[in-house]
Amino acid sequence: MCPCPVRQDEELRAASGFPHDRGSGKLDFSQAGPGRSPRGGRSSRVLIAGCGDVGTALGLMLCERGHEVFGARRSAHRLPAPLRPVSVDVTDRSAMERTLPGVAVVVYAIAAGRREERAYRRAYVDGVSALLDVLEHRTERPRRLFFVSSTSVYGERGGAWIDETAPLRPRGFAGESLVAGERRMLASPIPATVVRLAGIYGPGRGWLIKRARAGACCSGDPPRFTNRIHRDDCAGVLAHLIGCDVVDDVYIGVDDAPAEECEVMEWLAARLDAPAPRRVRHGEPAAQGAGKRCSNARLRASGYRFRYPTYREGYAAVLSGEGVRYP
Repeated sequence: MCPCPVRQDEELRAASGFPHDRGSGKLDFSQAGPGRSPRGGRSSRVLIAGCGDVGTALGLMLCERGHEVFGARRSAHRLPAPLRPVSVDVTDRSAMERTLPGVAVVVYAIAAGRREERAYRRAYVDGVSALLDVLEHRTERPRRLFFVSSTSVYGERGGAWIDETAPLRPRGFAGESLVAGERRMLASPIPATVVRLAGIYGPGRGWLIKRARAGACCSGDPPRFTNRIHRDDCAGVLAHLIGCDVVDDVYIGVDDAPAEECEVMEWLAARLDAPAPRRVRHGEPAAQGAGKRCSNARLRASGYRFRYPTYREGYAAVLSGEGVRYP
């Protein structure tokens, strides 16, 4: 069992209508349905809805641990074995009713694909609603759901530390769509957990490396704090929580070291033999443009240990060519 802390996101529960008499913020799955994790002696059947890069890494990790994993996406034939492909559109209720297998755990890891309001609503509002409508009307429901969200749901921009209890104040359609998806998940009669990831990087995700190599400027006056997590730790966090008998409602998924943008770019530039980035003002007062520093204390307390605890270990692996990005 994972030693998870007894805390909850009160604002989300109140907004979602999630019943408060379901416990003190921790969800206990030790007696919930068939298919205990390998830690409990039996493997689980797991469905990953939106089985892209993170979902595929998670699925392969779970297969290594003895789970049977189904990967659902529009074109699932490209998924590597031993993942079991399910080609389906998650907004198509009738198609999901016909094709989705019965499982113990569902991970919703859909990506919007495009930075457009319609795409975000389709992924995090329409898709979530359609999938839950299917699952909630089944005789045998999953014993738990996981929703992969983002720290963009928080509105902090003054550089302060935040945790899972910080108020949700999304800025723009992306965060608003994610909050709507979170609330629908937590309102479901099926126990659900939200995992808010930040700044995913890893194999094939070289945006910041390209900027550092090109000698791009960075936001240094005032300093802008950034948060991140390596793709393999995204998968690791989800696999870890799936293996827990008791979990909280919400977790922040970031590494141990929120860092100033300039610090990370200077570190990368030094290893790329590139010119040091020029520190510039980014045109916003410190109270609005300094970003946020996300705490992973709750996740750490659950027993998770990071493969890449800071950007240094993670980017060193990326620069050395470790791993591949899954299509």
